[in-house]
Amino acid sequence: MGISVNTDSTVSRTGSFVRIMIAYLLAFAVAAAWLIWGPATAYLWLDTLVADLLATLVIFAFSRYYGNSSFYDAYWSVVPPALFVYWWAAGDVGIDAVHCWVIAVVIGAWAIRLTANWAIGWPGLQHEDWRYPMLKSGAGRAELPVDLMAIHVFPTIQVFLGMIPIYVAVTQTGAVAWLTAVAAVVGLAATTLEYVADGQLRRFAAHRTPGAVLDTGVWAWSRHPNYFGEVMFWGSMALFGLAASPGDWWWLFVGAVLMLAMFLGASIPMMEKRSLERRPGYQDVIDRVPRFVPRPPRSASHPPDQVTA
Repeated sequence: MGISVNTDSTVSRTGSFVRIMIAYLLAFAVAAAWLIWGPATAYLWLDTLVADLLATLVIFAFSRYYGNSSFYDAYWSVVPPALFVYWWAAGDVGIDAVHCWVIAVVIGAWAIRLTANWAIGWPGLQHEDWRYPMLKSGAGRAELPVDLMAIHVFPTIQVFLGMIPIYVAVTQTGAVAWLTAVAAVVGLAATTLEYVADGQLRRFAAHRTPGAVLDTGVWAWSRHPNYFGEVMFWGSMALFGLAASPGDWWWLFVGAVLMLAMFLGASIPMMEKRSLERRPGYQDVIDRVPRFVPRPPRSASHPPDQVTA
């Protein structure tokens, strides 16, 4: 199992955040040290990938030490802005500033919202995302490599692939203005949808009774509107890349497609299996509410805005 010090009963929420901040400051310091003093690969994207993986290993070390893989949770939203800023600063090929600032606004809004949503809802080191213990306990003797690869390294690579279109967008001089505008609208709409969905979920969770299910608001139109919004955001990243290099259309959406595959093939099935086990009324939601893409719910034997206990 490796070194594990579980402090869930002794560390306050404030103390938990302090430890998270220390972990991420150290991770960014290691990444920066590699970029400054490490051997260059002659490829900017590869240099940053190595730095990204080194930072991931630092977070993994904290996860193992504290016995809580939720140290990694914030990584998903704090690294993309750092990648964007570094690529923009290091690219230096005369990229249109307006084009880059539009991207900055979209990524910044998404990152601030997602990080804030995590911080508001995270109770501290006494909590670990329920999926992590399930994955680790099911791995048996392979628990450590599963923790490293499935929970830490794989998401890092997935997010990096999702950001590659932004690398293209800030290192190539071409830009299709109208497509940049479309990408911005899609990205901001995605962030707005996630904000609304997570806000409704948070208010529901604060007052729910055992077995209750959420099927009101945007959750009446999709069983996973927050996930749909997240896939929309990564689609907007691909559109920014497409605006900069239309000829590369055939591979710029790889990251977004992988995101879609992860949510449809792994995250959503895990969430729905758990909901069915814990909430008998969730089967009725499945029967009425679209799984992913928002659209009007199907009719049922009771009003669609009813909360089933």
